[in-house]
Amino acid sequence: MSSTFGKNIKITIFGESHCEAIGVTIDGLPAGKKINMEKLCCFTARRAPGTSEFTTTRKEDDKPRFICGLINNTTCGSPLTALIMNKDTKAKDYTKIADLPRPSHADYTAHIKYKGYNDTRGGGHFSGRLTAPLCLVGGIIMQFLEDENISIFSHIKQIYKFKDRTFDPVNPDIRYYKNIAEKPFPVMDSEAEKNMKSAILKAKSEGNSLGGIIECMITGLPVGVGEPMFDGVENKIAQAVFAVPAVKGIEFGRGFDSGLLTGKENNDEFYMEKGQIKTKTNNSGGINGGITNGMPVVFNTVIKPTPSIAIVQNTVSLSQNTNEKLIIEGRHDPCIVPRALPCVESAAAISIYDLLLDLK
Repeated sequence: MSSTFGKNIKITIFGESHCEAIGVTIDGLPAGKKINMEKLCCFTARRAPGTSEFTTTRKEDDKPRFICGLINNTTCGSPLTALIMNKDTKAKDYTKIADLPRPSHADYTAHIKYKGYNDTRGGGHFSGRLTAPLCLVGGIIMQFLEDENISIFSHIKQIYKFKDRTFDPVNPDIRYYKNIAEKPFPVMDSEAEKNMKSAILKAKSEGNSLGGIIECMITGLPVGVGEPMFDGVENKIAQAVFAVPAVKGIEFGRGFDSGLLTGKENNDEFYMEKGQIKTKTNNSGGINGGITNGMPVVFNTVIKPTPSIAIVQNTVSLSQNTNEKLIIEGRHDPCIVPRALPCVESAAAISIYDLLLDLK
């Protein structure tokens, strides 16, 4: 099972949802980088469960225990490894799914691939729980990026049919957007926020779930980051973002909407401003040919509805080869979107930092 990502830095995520601990090893971090632990814990807390009525009731503080790679909170050049303990597990809630795979989960595919030896408790290694170490890495690397005046932030663009305003892709209000990203429910439009919250609570009361869209922006990137073909900025970000289990799609700039435009409408025309080359629009999402063009990098990520729902569903018995009914038990998010924002930001940060190291 490969859970490793990166070229200049390599991160390997390990553990399962209900084992003693999950964690990550990061190899290749430059020595001498100071980590602000208070800031890091504030970032990872954005993903932590059990913080509101819109999340699962599972309570985990997600505080990391660094076992090597740091001296006085400073990288020392050797691989950095951190553990996050699983404290609030209820493995009995998942007894049935060893034989009755949950629709739209990895239970069935993992059962076949690993010949029935996969850990089915809470989804095992396929669980969203594994995004906790992803966010730990992202929170560290975002501090390194901030030292280079590179910012990454996101907001809830849509939940169900309710939409927030979108980021300005040409002249972003960075300070305002950062403040929005740090809200417990990161939405700019108050009416949209009200409607989204009501929709989530309604789905929760019905035993159902909702999905949505996250808009993410990266500012401060120099021109020339990324490589053509297989190591482009879109390629790398997309690969890392798809490590988040709920992700089902990603688009950069105008994305799929660009297929509905003419070339004249979609092209980003250049102009000079105070000695800098800029574009009047940003339909390309800040990337041309896989390489950053100096404009903000903007992308949308689609998050599917939580597949664990408390409604009777059809499934099969893996042992008896019969059709069966299943009601999923346990604690689950009625909407994954609010907790997925720091996961998407982390995936972007890891990808960008790895590409930036090519230039150093």
